Amino acid sequence: MTIRVMLVDDQVLLRTGFRMVLAAQPDMEVVAEAGDGAEALQVLRSTAVDVVLMDVRMPRLDGVEATGRICADPDAPKVLILTTFDLDEYAFSALKAGASGFMLKDVPPGELLAAIRAVHSGDAVVAPSTTRRLLDRFAPMLPAAGGRPRPAELDRLTEREREVMVLVAQGLSNGEIAARLVLSEATVKTHVGRILTKLGLRDRVQVVVLAYETGLVRAGGHG
Repeated sequence: MTIRVMLVDDQVLLRTGFRMVLAAQPDMEVVAEAGDGAEALQVLRSTAVDVVLMDVRMPRLDGVEATGRICADPDAPKVLILTTFDLDEYAFSALKAGASGFMLKDVPPGELLAAIRAVHSGDAVVAPSTTRRLLDRFAPMLPAAGGRPRPAELDRLTEREREVMVLVAQGLSNGEIAARLVLSEATVKTHVGRILTKLGLRDRVQVVVLAYETGLVRAGGHG
């Protein structure tokens, strides 16, 4: 299956470089490009796309707002944020808006290609520990968990699923969670899948964000 990719960045030279890298891959095709978020939304109305590589700092409509509008559609393409700075507040906002992960713009080509394939297959491409560091830094921007009731969705989870969710949010991989809970990795993967389904989340990144927002995990990564 060919992964249909859209490039959204206001720098033409950068889009050209990414397009050359992707064009050399037998399983990828750049089907659209846009110079800002507004143009991206317009193009997506008439073009089928699987993965959007989205810059965050653009004129007219930035990547955060565009990501939120794209991800509001349940059948939307996956969004992979490209940022210049690690632990960027824009990347934080984009994760909250529904992005499946973020990459630095100077990432080696091999890592970028692997990230696109991972996002397309439904995985989050940000290492959970990186997401956790990002959220730890910007946790003060989150609403105070104590100021609102615990979301009813969390009550849909079994005790084991809540346990797994906390460990996902603390940055553990499936293998690490399996070792911690003395389960098989396949069983952990099943639990994660059920958590995503029950809570209506797209991927592990969204699990981490929700765990912080609801106070299930506090800044510093502790449940």
